[in-house]
Amino acid sequence: MSLIQCKISDGIALLTIQNPPANAMSSVVFADLVKRLDELENNNDVSVLVVHGEGRFFSAGADIKEFTSFKNAEDAAAVARRGQLVFDRVENYSKPIIAAIHGAALGGGLEFAMSCHIRVVAENAKLGLPELNLGIIPGFAGTQRLPRYVGKDKALVMLATSEPISGVEAGKIGLATIVVPEETLLDEANALAAKIANKSMQSIQYILQLLSSTRTNSYHEAVEEESKLFGEIFTTENAKEGISAFLEKRKPVFNK
Repeated sequence: MSLIQCKISDGIALLTIQNPPANAMSSVVFADLVKRLDELENNNDVSVLVVHGEGRFFSAGADIKEFTSFKNAEDAAAVARRGQLVFDRVENYSKPIIAAIHGAALGGGLEFAMSCHIRVVAENAKLGLPELNLGIIPGFAGTQRLPRYVGKDKALVMLATSEPISGVEAGKIGLATIVVPEETLLDEANALAAKIANKSMQSIQYILQLLSSTRTNSYHEAVEEESKLFGEIFTTENAKEGISAFLEKRKPVFNK
């Protein structure tokens, strides 16, 4: 059974992440997401995609349990690179993708949301990249996308402190496109999707193509460097301690 459910209505495909309890960005979620994107890309009945999470969260992060299977830096770097390529697929998709975010979008969940074209965020949602709490760094292009939205200084604060921000603050600094009460989140996201769905699909595709052309070679080089460093840091004692502490639900003790 797919962890990404799909319902199509009035030109809108509603994709629901169903990977309880936290809708973690696992390898299976990645595979199912790519499958859904492939299916919908040539479906003329679909003009816009809306993604949300079932239950309490949009997505509270990557699947940390999968991290324990990494044998070396190459394994970790390969997983990071795979996630980067999946989210590149999202960002360069030929149809608009709207993330409807409630509860939390943390770590890999926020990296996914940042790859979507639009983020409709609940006022009380929590958004952040807490990877440094685990003794590691973001690996799915989070270090590159976050400063594009909030600037380098604010990105440094969010990354270095690992503290999440609210949906309201995310709206103020440009991380959230639209901020709404949680109870109206899906209604607002669908209303926006409906406005887009009424436009010519080809004109929307051209706009997306032109907007994505602002990417530079330095971006692509930087995300490759991110996956390399992500792999390297996974071999450190602090990374082992951080991941163990997370799984054991205790505070990590890092060596400086």
